[in-house]
This record gives sequence, structure tokens and C-alpha cells, in this order.
Amino acid sequence: MTGRAPTPDADVLVVGGGPVGLAAAIEARRAGLDVIVLEPRPAPVDKACGEGLMPGTLAAVRRLGVDPDGWDLRGISYRQDGRAADHRFAGGPGRGVRRTVLHAALHAAALDAGAVVLPRRADAVVQDAAGVTAGGVRARWLLGCDGLHSLVRREVGLEVCDDEPRGTAVRRRRRFGLRRHYRVRPWTDLVEVHWGPRVEAYVTPVSDGLVGVALLGPRGTDADAELASLPELADRLSGAPADGPLRGAGPLRVRSAARAAGHVRLVGDASGYVDALTGEGLRVGLAQARAAVEHLDDPAAYERAWARATRDYRVLTTGLVALATSPLRGRVVPAAARAPGLYGRVVERLAR
Repeated sequence: MTGRAPTPDADVLVVGGGPVGLAAAIEARRAGLDVIVLEPRPAPVDKACGEGLMPGTLAAVRRLGVDPDGWDLRGISYRQDGRAADHRFAGGPGRGVRRTVLHAALHAAALDAGAVVLPRRADAVVQDAAGVTAGGVRARWLLGCDGLHSLVRREVGLEVCDDEPRGTAVRRRRRFGLRRHYRVRPWTDLVEVHWGPRVEAYVTPVSDGLVGVALLGPRGTDADAELASLPELADRLSGAPADGPLRGAGPLRVRSAARAAGHVRLVGDASGYVDALTGEGLRVGLAQARAAVEHLDDPAAYERAWARATRDYRVLTTGLVALATSPLRGRVVPAAARAPGLYGRVVERLAR
């Protein structure tokens, strides 16, 4: 006789309790599914990120029942060597939100929705015809929301390794992120992107007395030296004390062979990531979380929905990263200033 499959502990197991994982848990609970989230770190969880919610991202967060405190953001400003290209959002403001504030709000919303969060790692992922098991929990489906260095992606054989030799274009384009907060009153309601010789510095106000600065650049970036190479920003931050440690993330470029394998779906950064340059990571991740829950029983439909949700991000970000890592990076801001209509259309496309 064939043994009966073990009874699942939940309909959906979410591995990774960051913002995207918590959003996936809320979506699944709204669909009437039992949900368990595995996240070993206590809430709230901090991470190196830009912390600027574009208007479309803020709307997506509000749809989940969350409206976190922060600083209204009314547009984007690209800045370089005394030159600026500004665009104000046509459809209302976004918001600068401290990562820990956003995570705490989503964590509370997931618990209120009835999700169970266990302080546990996933370890091995084992599938059979009826379901999937990880971290001692069995479920009908598993959503891998465990970030750039996804264990789930590796465990189910969807990892794509960039094994290009040193000196190739792909290796040169490997980028990393650094973020630090400064205790200073915000001087603008725009996200400022300062383009330096090697890095972009994203300046995001997150509260009345706190500004986050995220640097995107090559491996080994010296945060203090790069900030010193940006005179306008260095002057703004002069004398402002740092608030908290310098945090890092990367490499930012991640590829996956597919987004579905058996009962597993990859969501958010775990499913593939280009770069943080356009600030769309969270919006795209929230859209993926919604699509994954809608198409749990149809992996092909989820692949199509994933492609639609990420298309603009992948195309625009890939192009901008190619410019940012080429001898043409010094022409980005002047070009944006000379063509404000085109620049504005690109920003609006990303702000949706």
C-alpha cells in the first residue's frame, strides 16, 4: 500500500518575513488560505535600501491596510556638478519611510490578518506530489521571499550563477548598496540622486529630523570617500551625526532560471533582481506577491504575470545600469536636464 501524504500544517508557507514576504502572507490570508511565515530575525528587520516609496508603491502598501509614517516625497531630482533635472510626480506624492517603520507596520498587519510567524529558518526544501516541507513545516505551496541570497532558489534548482571571468562586462557591472541615516532636518521634498564619479547617492527624507543616504556602486565602495566626492551633498550633511550603522547589500544583480518549480514560487528579490537604481524593487515585489497568490495552482500563469509586473523595471533599469557602468555615466544628468519631457515620462512610468 502507498502511504498517505502527511497532513499539511498550512496552505501556504512563506519563507522570508521581509516586506514582500509579509505582503504575500496578507494576500494569502485575504484569499482565505492558512499561512505560516518563517523568519528567524525578530521584527522589525532593518536592511540597506533607499526607503523611498514611489506613489504607486505607497498605493500598493495602503491596499494591504498599512499607511506608515514618513516624509512626503513629491518628485525626483537628478543632480551632478551643480546641474539638476527635477520632476514632480503628476499623480500625488510618494513617501520616505524608515525601513524598520515599514516592516513593523506590515508585520502587525500580517498578524492581524491571521498569519502565523515562526522564528525559524527554512533549511532544506523537500517536495513531493502533494506539497512541500521546509523548516519543519509542511504546506501545499511555498513562497520563497527570502531575498537576494535566496536559500529557496538554490534548494529547488533555480539558481543561475554568474561565472563570467574577471574583467567581463557582467563582472564589471556587479554593484552593491550601502545605507546610513543622518540626523538632520530634510531640506527638500524630492528624492535627490547625486551622480558622482563612481556612485549614485540616493537621499531620502524619512522623518522630520532624519535623512537616509543610500550609495550604489562597485564592490569595495568607501562610503565616506564617495560622499566627500559629492560637494553639494557633503555640504548638506556637514556636522550631521550618523544615526545607526552603515549597512550593506549585494551583489544586486540576481538571476533565476524560472519563477516556479513544483509547489514552490519565487517572489521578490529571490525571483531575480537587476539593480536598485530606479527604486522600484518594493513595488515590483508587492505586485509579484499578489500574482503568486492568485496563480498558486498555475505556474505558467504566474510566470506570465511575473513578466508583466517586472517588464518596465527590467528594461529601464538594465539600460540605466549599462549607462551608469560605462564611460557615458557623466552624461546622464546633462541629458535629463536637456530633455525634461522625456525624463519626466520615465519618472512617471517608474512612479506608477
